[in-house]
Amino acid sequence: MKHALLTIVILLTFGQLASAQKFGYVDSKYILSHMPEYQAAQQEINKLSSQWQKEIEEKYNTIDKLEKAYQAEKILLTDEMRKKREEEIAQKRTEAKEMQKQKFGVEGELFKKREELIKPIQDQIYQAIQEVASQSALMVVFDRANQSNILYSNPKHDISDKVLKKMGLKPGEIIEEEEGGETPEEEGEKPGGATEPKGSKGGGGERAPARK
Repeated sequence: MKHALLTIVILLTFGQLASAQKFGYVDSKYILSHMPEYQAAQQEINKLSSQWQKEIEEKYNTIDKLEKAYQAEKILLTDEMRKKREEEIAQKRTEAKEMQKQKFGVEGELFKKREELIKPIQDQIYQAIQEVASQSALMVVFDRANQSNILYSNPKHDISDKVLKKMGLKPGEIIEEEEGGETPEEEGEKPGGATEPKGSKGGGGERAPARK
C-alpha cells in the first residue's frame, strides 16, 4: 500500500512539473526573410558560386574540344603523339575535377565562405531566441522550419515575431530574395546541370501576416 501511494505521489508530482513546462517555436526561414544582412550574404555566396561554376564549365568545354580534335586526328598520329595528347586531356580533366572539389566540395571554399557569412547571423538569432525564451519562461523552443515531425503547431506558441522585435526588426517587413547562382550537384562530375547550394537557400517562405 505504501509503495502504491508513493507511486501515485511521484506520478502526480511529475505530472505537475510537466504541465508547468512551457514550449514555444520559431520559424527560422521567416526570421531570415526579415534580415538584410542575410540577403546580402546570400547574394555574395551566389555570385561566387556562379563565377566558379562558369570557370569549371569553361574547363570542361576545353576538354571536350581537345577530345573531339584528338578523335578526329587520332588515325594520323604516331603512338608517341597519341600518348602525349591523351596525357594532356587526362591532366586537364584532373585539374577540372580538382577545381570543382576545391570550390564546391565538403570543406571547400564555398562551404567556408558560407560558414564565414552565415554563422554570425545564426549566432545573432540564437542569442535573441535565448533572451525571448528566458523572458517567456520557455523550457524548450523548436524550429518549425527544420522540424519535419511537427505536424501541428498552435500560433499562440510562435515566438518568431518576439525574436524579430528583440533583434530590432519589424515583423511583416519581408525582404524579397533575388535570383542567385547555382552550384554543381556532385563534386567530381561535369556540371551539365546545376542545383542550388545546400543550405544556401532561405528567406522568403510563405507565411501568414505578422501577428501582434
